[in-house]
Amino acid sequence: MERIPILKIGPALLVTIQVDMHDQLALTLEEDLTNRIVATGAKGVLIDISGLEIVDSFIGRMLANIASVSRMLDAETVVVGMRPAVAITLVELGLSLPGVRTALNAERGMALISARLAALARDDAADEDDEDAAPGA
Repeated sequence: MERIPILKIGPALLVTIQVDMHDQLALTLEEDLTNRIVATGAKGVLIDISGLEIVDSFIGRMLANIASVSRMLDAETVVVGMRPAVAITLVELGLSLPGVRTALNAERGMALISARLAALARDDAADEDDEDAAPGA
């Protein structure tokens, strides 16, 4: 069975789609990615779609589903490398991809994930400070 590789880079997972996706491959990717998020505790998912020539409504919905499932598992999804024709097609199909952040390239996408992780670390530190300052602690 054909599979898309999923690489772990620090606290994030990197998916580079280099082939045109068919429906079964998209479903397999969603399942594999969900399992890897749980197994690794990844906090970010970077999906590079620069290799995709076309995106149909099913693939667009799958990207949105992956983002929703990832968010429920505490990982942010960033899609990078979207070609202008793909962006136009998604808009024409009425797919706004809720919950999916986008960036022009992998470097900017990783910067978005890193910024989210830094914000989470600040929030955790603030929560710990609040607990330490609580009366009776």
